[in-house]
Amino acid sequence: MARWKEVLTHLSVDVETRYDILKNRLRERLGCRNPVMILPYRGYGTPERMFLRGRVLKDRSITPAQEDDSTWENLVNMWRRANSVEIPYAQVRARFDGQEQVVTANVEGFFEVWIEPAKPLPDGQLWQEVELELVAPLDDGEAPARATGQILVPPRDADFAVISDVDDTVLQSNVTSVVKMARATFLGNARLRLPFEGVAAFYRALHRGRTGSKLNPMFYVSSSPWNLYDLLSEFFNLQEIPIGPVLFLRDWGLTDQGFLPLKNREHKLSYIQEIIETFKDLPFILIGDSTQEDPEIYTEVVARYPKRILAVYIRNVERDPRRMDEIKALAEQALKAGSVLILAETTLPLAEHAAKQGWIDPDALPEIEIEKQADAAPPTALETLLGKEEKAEAPTVEVAPGAGARETIEAVQEGGIEEALQAGDAEAEEAPTVVVRPEEAAEDEKEP
Repeated sequence: MARWKEVLTHLSVDVETRYDILKNRLRERLGCRNPVMILPYRGYGTPERMFLRGRVLKDRSITPAQEDDSTWENLVNMWRRANSVEIPYAQVRARFDGQEQVVTANVEGFFEVWIEPAKPLPDGQLWQEVELELVAPLDDGEAPARATGQILVPPRDADFAVISDVDDTVLQSNVTSVVKMARATFLGNARLRLPFEGVAAFYRALHRGRTGSKLNPMFYVSSSPWNLYDLLSEFFNLQEIPIGPVLFLRDWGLTDQGFLPLKNREHKLSYIQEIIETFKDLPFILIGDSTQEDPEIYTEVVARYPKRILAVYIRNVERDPRRMDEIKALAEQALKAGSVLILAETTLPLAEHAAKQGWIDPDALPEIEIEKQADAAPPTALETLLGKEEKAEAPTVEVAPGAGARETIEAVQEGGIEEALQAGDAEAEEAPTVVVRPEEAAEDEKEP
C-alpha cells in the first residue's frame, strides 16, 4: 500500500473509531441500550496450545431464519448484521479448566484468547469449551454478558484434515455475478441459500473417514465478512454439514487494510498456512473452486508443503475454463509434490476418488448420490413444458494415463487438461472430470 494511502487509511480508521465511541454514548443517553453480547467464533488448537477468537457487540436481535420470512425481514436482518455496534476495547474473562485470563478487544470489538492447558485434555472429545464473561464495560445493575466458546482439538487417531473454501464450493454464492451475489446475500437467509449438490453428505463422509466413525477435523475459509458468521453457522446446521472453525478474511467498514478490503489472497494463504503449521502430524485435503483465487492459493500451499497435501479437489463447471493458466500451474505443482489434482463439476467423482483412496467409507457413496439428486434444483415451468432433459454424468478423463510425473507435467503444458475438458458430448453431458496424477499415485489407488 502506498504511503499516502496508508496514512489516509489510518486517519480514516481513527475517525471511524471516534465516531463509533460517540455513537455508543449518544445511544446510551437516548436510552437505546441494547444488551451487550459476546459472539465467540469456533477456535482450534492442540493439546498443548489452543486459540479462540470472538467479538463483543450490541445485541441487534437478529432472528433465526424461517422458510416464510419475507424479503423485507431478510433485508432487515442483513442490515442489522452490516450495521453492527461493536464495543471497542471491551475486556473479556476467559475460563478453561481452572485457568483464567482477561483479554482486551481491539477497536472493532474483536478479541483473541490463547490457552495452554495445564493438564491433559479428555480423550475422544473433539470440542473443548471455554467460558467467556464480559468484565468491562458494564452498566449499573446489569448482569455481565456470558457465552461459551468452542475449540476444536483433533483426536490423535484422525487420519487427515480438510481445508475447504466456502463461497461457490460449499455454498452457492455466485461470486462471478455481483448482482446475483448481492441478491442472495441481502435478500436471502440461511434457509434460502443453496448448497452445492451432495456437498453435505460428502463432507460428512470425509469427517467420518474410512471407518465411518472417525472425527477428521474440518476447516473452512470464506471471503465473506465476519458479520455473516451467524448466517453461515445456521446454514451449516440446517444442511447438516460438519461444523468446524470458519476463518473469514475481512470485516465490513474501515480497517487497517482499507474499506472492505477485497484483496484476500495473502490473508487466505496465511490462514491456511497457520492451520497446516499448527497440525504438523496431519496430512490435508484441499477443496476449492476455479472461479476465484483458489488455484493460485493452493498452488502456493502445495509448493510450501509438498509432503502434506494428499489431494486437491477443484469444482470446475466449464469445459472451457477462463482461468486455465492458473489451473495448469496448480496441476504442475501438484505433480511435482506427488499429489493429485481432480477437476470435477459435481461432488460424486470427488467422493468416488476419496473412497478409492481409502479416505472415506465406500458405503457412504449411495448417500452422497441420493443427496446430490435431492439437492438438484427442480426444473422451471418452461423447462418442464419444453421437456428439458438433465445432462448425463460426465466422463472421467485422465491426463497422460500411466505416465510419470515429468511426462504428465509435459502433457499438461502441451494442453492435456484443455483436451480432456472437451471429451464426451458437450450437449448431453456435464463437463468431464479431469484427473491429473503421476503413475506412482495411480499405483497407490489400485485395489489391494
